[in-house]
Amino acid sequence: MRDEHGRPCFGAVLFDGATFAAAASFDKAVFAGAARFDKTVFEGEARFGDAEFKDRAWFAEASFNSVAMFSDTDFGGPAWFDDSTFRGRGWFARCTFRDEAWFAGTTFSGGAWFDGATFHEDVRFDFATFDADIQFGPMACAKEVHLSRASFLTPVVVEVVAAAVVCRQTRWVSSATLRLRHATLDLTDAVTGGPLTVAFHPRPFVGRQRAMPLSETLLPARPESLQVTSLSGLDASHLVLIDADLTHCVFSATVHLDQLRLEGHCTFAPAPSGVHPHRGRLIRWTTRRTLAEEHYWRAAHGLPGWTPPAEGTPVLTLHALAPIYRHLRKSFEDAKNEPDAADFYYGEMEMRRHDRLRPRSERVLLAVYWGVSGYGMRASRALACLFGAMTVTLLLLMGLGLPDQTPKQEIKHVTIAGKESLVIDKTDPRLTSPPGTRFTAKRFDQALQVLANSVVFRSSGQNLTTWGTYIEMFSRAVEPVLLALAILAVRGRVKRG
Repeated sequence: MRDEHGRPCFGAVLFDGATFAAAASFDKAVFAGAARFDKTVFEGEARFGDAEFKDRAWFAEASFNSVAMFSDTDFGGPAWFDDSTFRGRGWFARCTFRDEAWFAGTTFSGGAWFDGATFHEDVRFDFATFDADIQFGPMACAKEVHLSRASFLTPVVVEVVAAAVVCRQTRWVSSATLRLRHATLDLTDAVTGGPLTVAFHPRPFVGRQRAMPLSETLLPARPESLQVTSLSGLDASHLVLIDADLTHCVFSATVHLDQLRLEGHCTFAPAPSGVHPHRGRLIRWTTRRTLAEEHYWRAAHGLPGWTPPAEGTPVLTLHALAPIYRHLRKSFEDAKNEPDAADFYYGEMEMRRHDRLRPRSERVLLAVYWGVSGYGMRASRALACLFGAMTVTLLLLMGLGLPDQTPKQEIKHVTIAGKESLVIDKTDPRLTSPPGTRFTAKRFDQALQVLANSVVFRSSGQNLTTWGTYIEMFSRAVEPVLLALAILAVRGRVKRG
């Protein structure tokens, strides 16, 4: 039976367990009912090119011992290829799957071609094995592409436009490149045997066979980005991320995180902006890049503005968070990116300062370091402290440190071992004027000279009272340190690699 276009039409068909000893051709066929090919063996070519399955299609545990041609096929219902074996090349170019597609446990030992395939629902390649040449995309999926526990035994390039790509415990024996658009990517416990490059593709994909842009109408509201949600359990020594959004990425338990390479514009979660009320006072958070795990910890402790974790997401301890910041800092430093490494050094110090498992003396020291200079990363804070210290020093010198009488020399007769000698002595500098008369322009100029020399760790040679001597000693000890911290912070932000 044929339709008005001359295509062969079938109702429900049942070929479960059948064997096609020669080529089986169903090109341009229309299957109006359920089509069952479970455990079917195709010894010759299996041709379903440009066919249309209006209902469910079963090919579970089927064996394709030669070429399997499904190019331009339209699957109107769910399609099951679970545990099938493709010993010849499996062609799924420009296929349309309007319902769920299952390739779980399928073995592609003769290669596979998914150029231009479109999936309206989830597609699952869980436990699948790809051990020959494969063209995995470009393909479009409105929902999730599941590659969990799949094995890629040869080099592969994956090009996908999807809402999500799930690669939990996926194994890449050789090199692999993932080029993704509009997608979130989960790499939890993935295993890499060679270089793994994950990159955001900035332009719509173009098909390999037909040089036409791949339609992205299935994802109209998705952001045009690549969001990596988890690297937990992955060995990052072979991983390169390019233009990835790491705002919600979980880094806990990542192996060799310090060897992770970040290229292009990779973004992290920012600290909350603006001013937030908290326990009767206003809090403003320092602008910097942060980890999602820090957001979860601070939100769990009731701090305003931070993103809380999703239900069931574990919250790391500060003792576990500090090494993550340290490893990422080293990754940036190894890439000669000192300015961005500064934010992760700041984050590491923050975790140590709040970690109650650390000695109290260490936390107090870190609190002082944070307060006066933002761990040597905030020049404005160090300069503000320097200006405050200089102002206090200036006022103390004018009020207590500068004498109002010039010391006088006196000649005294001194008897030493029965012999009289003349000794020239000098009276101590004294301050006797009333407090209200000490703040004059002349004394300001003298105090300013003493202060300027103290900041650069030099003695002014100015006569000072006892109080003034101690004030100058304090100034020479503190203010050069604050100046050095300010210079260090500026250098950290502008240093070239």
